[in-house]
Amino acid sequence: MKISSNGIQLNVNDTGAGDIALIFQHHWGGSSLTWKEVVVRLRDRFRCVAIDARGAGDSDAPATGYGTEDHARDALNVIQALGLTRFVLVGHSMGGKSAQLLAAKRPTGLLGLVLVASSPLSPMAIDEAQRAQMRVAYRDRSAIEWTLENVLLGSPISAPSREQLIVDALRLSAEASSGWIDIGTRDNFSKYAADTEVPVVIVAGELDRVDPPPVVKAHIVPQYPTAQVSLLPNRGHLLPVEAPHEVATLITFMADTRISAPQTAKSTKRSTTPTMKSLN
Repeated sequence: MKISSNGIQLNVNDTGAGDIALIFQHHWGGSSLTWKEVVVRLRDRFRCVAIDARGAGDSDAPATGYGTEDHARDALNVIQALGLTRFVLVGHSMGGKSAQLLAAKRPTGLLGLVLVASSPLSPMAIDEAQRAQMRVAYRDRSAIEWTLENVLLGSPISAPSREQLIVDALRLSAEASSGWIDIGTRDNFSKYAADTEVPVVIVAGELDRVDPPPVVKAHIVPQYPTAQVSLLPNRGHLLPVEAPHEVATLITFMADTRISAPQTAKSTKRSTTPTMKSLN
């Protein structure tokens, strides 16, 4: 379906049913379909709302408006347009940064925040040489395949998932591509993290080369002292396709244990699932 947001049309995949809605935001170069294998595992219990970010998938690509605030506002507009009253934000990489900013604004109905190989709210520590590499990462099929193998993936994925990643990256608009490189990665909203009042789950890949465990531990974990933190062994940056079962399990675990009985704001103890390796 298409939903209007700030003068553009966003493509939204809305499936499943349940009292709680999960709002999925994807990585730079992805689409709502990046979450397909996670959604399949959750849609019998939750309403799953996956958004194509502006300039990605089947959403419109405006000439401007690709900062973290723009993506967060788009997600809020989708939530309001669908009349969702109980929801969890689930963000991957770029989508994780947007989800963090939206969570800090405390929208009515927010129950939790799940960060999947997320970028921090602070600027990414990348130099100009790395930015130059990013500008050609999705230039053509050959470049995308190289990027998948040498940057994004840490474990094998299915052929259909790989092809979807390639198709999504090829469709990414030039405006959306440069918007993340030049604006989103430089945005600094770290001071707002303390305003988040809901349970938080942080999931990282042991072999992530984009937002590696040391970055997560230094720049995301300290922002959320009561978060449940998990490290997935032998997995890279693209956790929604590399580890959909584990991601779905962690989301369900949050719904069962932390939304029904959330920790108090004064608690400093982090919880971990018994099957996951702690980042700490």
